[in-house]
Amino acid sequence: MDFLQRWPTCALLKKARSQTLRAFYYAHNARNQALIEARLAKFSSSVPLTEDSAVIEPLSIVAQMLVCAIRAIERTVEQLQDKIAILFAQHPDHLLFENLPGAGKNLAPRLLCIFGSDRSRWPDATAIQKYSGIAPVMERSGKSSWVHRRLFRPKFLCQTFHEFAGQSIHHSKWAAVFYNRQRGKGKSHTCAIRALAFKWIRILFRCWKSRRPYDETLYLRSIENQYKKSLKVI
Repeated sequence: MDFLQRWPTCALLKKARSQTLRAFYYAHNARNQALIEARLAKFSSSVPLTEDSAVIEPLSIVAQMLVCAIRAIERTVEQLQDKIAILFAQHPDHLLFENLPGAGKNLAPRLLCIFGSDRSRWPDATAIQKYSGIAPVMERSGKSSWVHRRLFRPKFLCQTFHEFAGQSIHHSKWAAVFYNRQRGKGKSHTCAIRALAFKWIRILFRCWKSRRPYDETLYLRSIENQYKKSLKVI
C-alpha cells in the first residue's frame, strides 16, 4: 500500500531512482538483494498497458483511495482486537481457553464465544459437534448409506474449530500423532483436521463443563492409561 501511494502510475515509477527504490524496500524489511534487483529490472523494462491519461489518472486516484480505505479498516480492526483482548481477559472463563495448545490471542476468544458462559446452553459435546458442522451426516436410502459433511452450518463456528485443530498440531503431541495417523489412513488434510476438531470439541466441552483448564500432561497420562487397560483386555 505504501508502494501504491508513492508510485501510483508506471510513469512515476520509471522516474524513481534505483537507490530510492532500494531504500524503500530496506525500510519495509525487504532486503533480499537478488529479489530487489529482479524487481528493479522489471520496473525498468515494464511497458504500460495504455498511455491514455483519461484512463491512468482517474484509476490512479481510485487506487490511492482504496489504500486509504484499507488503512481505515485496519485501524478499526486493531481497535476491535484491543477491545476483544480486554473483554477476554476480564471474562471469568478466559483461563479455560487462553492456554489451549495453538489457540493464541486470536482463537482463544473465538472459542470462548462459541461455548459462552451459560453451562445449560450445550447439553453435551455432540450438540456442539453437530451444530458447528464438524460432525458428519449419515444418510440412508434403502440398503444404501453414505456419509458427508454438513453443508448448512455456522461458518464462524466451523472455521474456528478447523483453525484451532490445525494450530494444535504444532503445539500438542497427541494432536500431531492423531493427525498423522489420519493422513496415514489416506484421508485428506481437511478430513484429518475435521476428525481432530471432533476430538477437541469433546475435550473442550469437558473442560468447559467442569471449569478446569486443559492440561496436556494429564491428557497424555489418560491416553496412556487407556492403552494399558486395552492391553490387559487383550
